[in-house]
Amino acid sequence: MSSLTLALRDSSTMVRRNLLHVRRYPSMTLNLLLTPVMLLLLFVYVFGDVMSAGIGGSADRSAYVAYVVPGLLLMTIGGTTIGTAVSVAMDMTEGIIARFRTMAIHRGSVLVGHVVGSVLQCVLSVLLVGAVGVAIGFRSTDATVLEWLAAFGLLTLFALALTWIAVGMGLVSPNAEAASNNAMPLIFLPLISSTFVPVDAMPGWFQPVAEYQPFTPAIETLRGLLLGTEIGHNGWLALAWCLVLAVLGHRWAKSAYDRAAK
Repeated sequence: MSSLTLALRDSSTMVRRNLLHVRRYPSMTLNLLLTPVMLLLLFVYVFGDVMSAGIGGSADRSAYVAYVVPGLLLMTIGGTTIGTAVSVAMDMTEGIIARFRTMAIHRGSVLVGHVVGSVLQCVLSVLLVGAVGVAIGFRSTDATVLEWLAAFGLLTLFALALTWIAVGMGLVSPNAEAASNNAMPLIFLPLISSTFVPVDAMPGWFQPVAEYQPFTPAIETLRGLLLGTEIGHNGWLALAWCLVLAVLGHRWAKSAYDRAAK
């Protein structure tokens, strides 16, 4: 077989391995998935009317559902990738990576397996949280088919970018607990973005913190695509953030993996 065929075979094996881990040990995935679901229910049913009125609309919970769901979909991706960082750190500390290096498998298939498996988990998690959003009233009736496809592409690309960052975090962490702590910004940054309130409604000194980070332009772009509204320059910013994070994460993960092999 050619080297490409071998790489694809070994990578697909590693993807299946990581998906089996999720099926056998679902508690971490469920815990990370429950966070955006609980926040969605809390902010819609407890704070929904007040939040909707506070951001300039009427005291209508359904209007706030439409606003908050896109941000929580991206927050779901950030939370899911924390599990990836922990999984990578466990592989590094429990000796399985050393075992893989003694076997005749493609060198990069271990990282590819973690990345592809994590992106698939992110997509599934987003679909589950999105289903909860639809169940409590979220509708995307003004979006076209092209906008739906663009929204799915953005979510997938964002998941890929954050996954590479999470893999790098897992590789440089001494244990699973440290990997979980190191990856916490991936779920903390959405909390200080435009997920729950517009940036303009925040205190002036805090607005740059919320605006100049990867989640806010991605959230505004996804919100515009799903609701059929204008996205302005946020689309280009979101795409740029995804590409930069993906490239940096890939280089970081590859460098850390190569150092660990020496």
